[in-house]
Amino acid sequence: MSHVTRFAPSPTGPLHLGHAYSALIAYDRAKAQGGKFLLRIEDIDRQRSKPEWEALIYEDLHWLGISWEEPTMRQSDRLAEYRAALDDLWARGALYLCHCSRRDIEAALSAPQETMEPTSGPDGPIYPGTCRDLRDFLPHQTRPDGALRLRMGDVENDYFGQHDAPHHASFVETGFGPGGETGQICYGDFAKTLGDIVLSRRDFLGSYHLSVVLDDAAQGITEVVRGQDLFEATKIHVILQWLMGLPTPSYHHHRLIRDQAGKRLAKRDDARAIRQYRADGASPDDIRRMVGL
Repeated sequence: MSHVTRFAPSPTGPLHLGHAYSALIAYDRAKAQGGKFLLRIEDIDRQRSKPEWEALIYEDLHWLGISWEEPTMRQSDRLAEYRAALDDLWARGALYLCHCSRRDIEAALSAPQETMEPTSGPDGPIYPGTCRDLRDFLPHQTRPDGALRLRMGDVENDYFGQHDAPHHASFVETGFGPGGETGQICYGDFAKTLGDIVLSRRDFLGSYHLSVVLDDAAQGITEVVRGQDLFEATKIHVILQWLMGLPTPSYHHHRLIRDQAGKRLAKRDDARAIRQYRADGASPDDIRRMVGL
């Protein structure tokens, strides 16, 4: 099987040194294996995505010496696939409609608890399940608009029913997790540690988790290269891959490029934008040295 990696930026601002580091690692790993490097534009957030930022992504990557196979995948072209996946999961009873606001969730989590359960997961506060057993919408009805959450407890039971003990899911880590994890990563207790994650919202079709899993499968990605900040989210993605019958690639999580204060770079940090280094006369080799390559 060909080694296939990808770089999947959002066109919501300029690429910075952290983006360059991730793109170069993915590109180098694919080329070292005689494989393919693909580009995906994650522009599902139509309010923040801008054509000028997308054009700059292409310009910066070409300047860095990175090329990719065409056509470039764009999430905005794949809304029908996201809808179909949500419809299928809804019809299978794997989703439920959630009416809770962020304030509702905060209030529920701040109430006295009889047991000490984890309160935070990859998506932030773990949802307390307020709407989980409401029956205002049933699976045989048309999927409603609104926040749709995954019934993680049911998924966990179904998963373990399909697998032998010990009860865990796993993925192969070719890089390093935040705690130095590498090799075969195993985990369990989906409902307690991950919670009923949101897979779609009324004003935002398909969450990051849903779209990235579907897109990686559609592009035939065999190794996902990304920052350590997404390591915990990988557990969600492996569950979704199993639930939707999709292959699980290996994952290569790399360190984050940080500023002098130790904070991870953000797109608003224009001083470290690739376009600024280009304007100041830096070369692609200079960028590689700056990020430790």
